[in-house]
Amino acid sequence: MTRDLQDRADISSLVGEFYRRAFADPLIGRIFTDVAKMDLDHHMPIMCDFWETVLFNAGIYRRNALQVHLALNARHPLRPEHFERWLQLWVGTVDEHFSGEKAELAKLQAERIARSISRRMQGRSGSEFETIGLREPADAP
Repeated sequence: MTRDLQDRADISSLVGEFYRRAFADPLIGRIFTDVAKMDLDHHMPIMCDFWETVLFNAGIYRRNALQVHLALNARHPLRPEHFERWLQLWVGTVDEHFSGEKAELAKLQAERIARSISRRMQGRSGSEFETIGLREPADAP
């Protein structure tokens, strides 16, 4: 039986396990290791701040996650399948270690974030509610 995410220690455990999986993943691992050259010791507190803010309204993450991904995308195109794999790994890690209201929120927010940033990488709006274009009426000049 797993328990819900309760504090920063749980977030740290979750984020650490997720990145171990992500770094080893055949599809996205090299983006983290070879392209971003991510220093996990440096990155972990930042990601824990992010998820503590998302899940517990801590207000301690003050960076721009989109800018980081835009800069990375300029060096290596981030495609929808990269975000899908990231999301699969995140959800799998959450499900293996935690269950409850905050765990569900972690999965929901991850899906929203992944889809929004993925849309932005494609030059679209980050919103899932994109503007629908209207066709001209048949009798228009």
